[in-house]
Amino acid sequence: MKEYEINQLIIDDDFAGEEYVTADFFHQNNNFSITFKKADLEIINTWIFKDGTSLPAYLPDHMIESIRGEVKERL
Repeated sequence: MKEYEINQLIIDDDFAGEEYVTADFFHQNNNFSITFKKADLEIINTWIFKDGTSLPAYLPDHMIESIRGEVKERL
């Protein structure tokens, strides 16, 4: 069983000449967001949403790799 659940995948193909993919997901009773460059799935940023605000989030490498793999499959 995965430790997260991707709720939505947003593909932004017209932002400043770059294409990005953002995965919104639920993990440990919190909502997170991780944005990758679409071309190589390099991480751009990660956020946790708490108490009506967003803060930079730390995610373990194994979770990032798992999300990256799932995003790659969905593309």
